[in-house]
Amino acid sequence: MNHELHRENVERVNRRQLFGRSACGIGVAALSSLLNPVRTFGLTDDRPQNLMSGLPGLPHHAAKAKRVIVFWQGGGPSHVDLFDEKPTLAKMSGEDIPDSVRGSTRLSTMSSGYAKWPCVPAIKPHQAYGECGTRMSQMLPNVGALADDICLVRSLHTEAVNHAPGVTLFMTGSQVPGRPSMGAWLSYGLGSETENLPTFVVMTSSDKGKTCGQLFFDYYWGSGFLPSRYQGVRFRNSGDLVPYLANPSGVSRQARRALLDDLAKMNADHLKDYGDPEIDTRIAQYEMAFRMQTSVPELVDFSDESKATLDRYGPNALNKGTYANNCLIGRRLLERGVRFVQLMHSGWDQHNNLFTQLEQQCVDTEGPSAAVVQDLKERGMLDDTLVVWGGEFGRTPFGQYRSGDPKKPTGRDHFGKAYSWWLAGAGIRPGTVYGETDEFGWNIVKDPVHVHDMQATLLHLCGINHEKLTYRYQGRQYRLTDVHGQVVPGILS
Repeated sequence: MNHELHRENVERVNRRQLFGRSACGIGVAALSSLLNPVRTFGLTDDRPQNLMSGLPGLPHHAAKAKRVIVFWQGGGPSHVDLFDEKPTLAKMSGEDIPDSVRGSTRLSTMSSGYAKWPCVPAIKPHQAYGECGTRMSQMLPNVGALADDICLVRSLHTEAVNHAPGVTLFMTGSQVPGRPSMGAWLSYGLGSETENLPTFVVMTSSDKGKTCGQLFFDYYWGSGFLPSRYQGVRFRNSGDLVPYLANPSGVSRQARRALLDDLAKMNADHLKDYGDPEIDTRIAQYEMAFRMQTSVPELVDFSDESKATLDRYGPNALNKGTYANNCLIGRRLLERGVRFVQLMHSGWDQHNNLFTQLEQQCVDTEGPSAAVVQDLKERGMLDDTLVVWGGEFGRTPFGQYRSGDPKKPTGRDHFGKAYSWWLAGAGIRPGTVYGETDEFGWNIVKDPVHVHDMQATLLHLCGINHEKLTYRYQGRQYRLTDVHGQVVPGILS
């Protein structure tokens, strides 16, 4: 009996070693990185590669973008108020949008049963910005000042009509949680350019009044079925930026180093036996935490920032947890080699407060967003940094009237049939507008861009063929764009 149990245990271990063989190579190399300044890592196919170079064969082509920053505006910024001027909405204010325009568009349950669809014009005038003459809202003076540097895409569309599925669709390629996020895919495929900070960092913020009840779920920056070492590291907006970095009282840095070395040896032995990639993740996390004891305090020491630069980010630049402060930290992360920075800000879900909250939201966010672009430009980094600004969908061209009186609209509902984003930097065609909607801002009439098309394009700019960066899971190959997506050449320089 004992012999039989021993045989079964050996077989069990061997199977784990078989399925986790690639992870074992990583873990042993990860251990050596703790003890050896060369720090070379093996990757999932057992071919040794330096940590800096990512998977063998990547990038697939010359990359325009070395790094990416995503300004995620949670809740759905109103395209017809901000980016897609529609004089017809003003001319027909209060009149119903025709049935021929609305068709069978899927809407949220909050407005799908309406009997009236009253046109609501933009709440503030639009104007031409820059030499290119791109028209945007007067609520966007700082973004407008960069009109000649950005590409405004007016033809995004999505199937999602609710927040979490919409965010999840762009971030992971599926409306259902569980797949790797874009930042995780890039970390997995391209590796890291820094040893002292994570490859993928996330920060979150909200409007002052907390008017938007949307939550930021961990799977928006998760690694899904990829090893968890590729998930985003969330920096907190209160307390310590990264918890548990400081050594306990009475423990010196040398003692901490010795403890981690011993712990790493035990984890590496465990990894040899079981081949579990999560053990490798644990080793890597311990080592990263040790290095971040030095890099994080330096990251948030703003004494080297000029007054002019801080003023550019606005009055909240040094107020921890604000969007402005996150933007400033985000730019500093990019300077220090972080590959993917994801800033997520809620407050754009204006069902009941469009006429007051939308302008305030612009005041809080559009200046700091533009400041990052301007800073990157002045530092010579914009040419190889990809900047993306957008949300999960737009807002309805008709007014939402929760009071039941269509003549008294209070906001706009979710709208995925057509909406707007802007992009700047690496490989983006500057001073241009791509795509066009009809006179109501309802239907796309020229150059539609699906969410999967945008994902394919962003990966392309990072040197990745979206059809070739795959991971086998549960019997099939998965990719960020699932089985969809085409690169959009019209937004590329």
